[in-house]
Amino acid sequence: MNASLFSGTKIFLAALISAGLMTTGFAVPSFAQSEDDEATAQVDQSTKKGEEAEATEPEDPKTTLASIVVDLETGKVLSQSNATERRYPASTTKLMTAYLAMKAVEVGSMDWDTPVVMTRQAANEAPSKLDIPPGSIMRLDEAVRALLVKSANDVATAVGQTLGHGSSETFVAMMNRTAGLIGMRDTQFINAHGLPGEGQHSSAKDLAILAMAIREEFPEYKDWFGTEAIVFNGKLMNNGNKLLGRYDGAEGMKTGYICAGGFNLVSAVTRDNRTLIAVVLGANGTIERETLSAELYETAFKADLDANYKTVKELPIVGDGKVTLDVSNYICSGEGRTARANDRVADRRDKSLVYGSPLLRDMGRSPKAIRVSLGGAAAGEDFTAGISLIENYGIPLPRFRPPQPQDAQNLLAAAVLRESVDEPGSEVEAGDRTEPADKSSAEEAPPAVEIDGEPAPGMPVPQFASR
Repeated sequence: MNASLFSGTKIFLAALISAGLMTTGFAVPSFAQSEDDEATAQVDQSTKKGEEAEATEPEDPKTTLASIVVDLETGKVLSQSNATERRYPASTTKLMTAYLAMKAVEVGSMDWDTPVVMTRQAANEAPSKLDIPPGSIMRLDEAVRALLVKSANDVATAVGQTLGHGSSETFVAMMNRTAGLIGMRDTQFINAHGLPGEGQHSSAKDLAILAMAIREEFPEYKDWFGTEAIVFNGKLMNNGNKLLGRYDGAEGMKTGYICAGGFNLVSAVTRDNRTLIAVVLGANGTIERETLSAELYETAFKADLDANYKTVKELPIVGDGKVTLDVSNYICSGEGRTARANDRVADRRDKSLVYGSPLLRDMGRSPKAIRVSLGGAAAGEDFTAGISLIENYGIPLPRFRPPQPQDAQNLLAAAVLRESVDEPGSEVEAGDRTEPADKSSAEEAPPAVEIDGEPAPGMPVPQFASR
């Protein structure tokens, strides 16, 4: 399955990205379908049969974690809990943004030196962000690094607008069409970064499918997702994935956090030429998230792949009308924050633990950082190559206006208007155009002030002011 898992979608996606838009009518890849599920209509039939998982909010949100571990080569699900439950993906959304950037470069509609311009809309996004001014320019490859490591929302929006040919709405349509093509049937995106909003949802299963697509189609970029840190404007920005450099075989992917979704992690680990993908959603802090991820990997690497595990295509589809679980009442409550603080205290006290887990080790070194900067991109429509900031960004430049048919008529109207208006001081009264102004009534000019015998050059001479 390694060579063919996503090959059925590559031609479709190539045409779709090169056109800049997604068209309807493409089939979902076979790995994401059940054996007899060949069209969306069958999803409705499976709903009637009760084959999809229920996404009901549990009574105790403290216990609501969703997780899945999938073998990349076979697609077998080695473990799962609430994997089809609808969740808020948070910044794991940026995996799709990065995936579409790679697809665009693959088909030639973009290059890695394509300029990504920080628009005013992008610059106004909420943190996390690089916080660079509107008009700033980055190369596409460095922008993707920044959104993966720093999880910069402003950069994600700018990348989306670049790939969407200036339109965030076009890019979101591309995201959702691609999600359907690769089998993310319980996912809907509303932006390029993952900040919460109505209609934004995914699942552990769907995010695993996305991670598998990236690893299958673009193995050459796996180091991008495993970048431990970037340096921007002299500041070191660490990757939030604590498995990197601390867990054997960890290759990164993407973190995410919002109150409604909790602490999320999509990760990949390779050992002995075997790669597993794990997704954990809804954890209460990075310690709980990384600890659970490591435990899931430890168990999964011991699994017998010859056993009768279900594959991703056999997991149910939730379908429309289901609840997206919101865990903000606990995650961002005083109780949730206290629990995270207690985890950190316990981690500091127990020197045998690293981020709360005996399975992780101390990195023992500084993170390996990649330098990211502004500038260095190709030329754009209105700017030259290599610049880092567009001067007077957003202010329209004067442009030559060719002669218009009504110009002569406008000039005549202007001349008539001038003739009908008196020049101030040219006549005694308005309308009296025959009698000249009474020169005798004019005030005599004051004598010129002399300075050392020389006339003053028309400027008043300062006088001493007594008080």
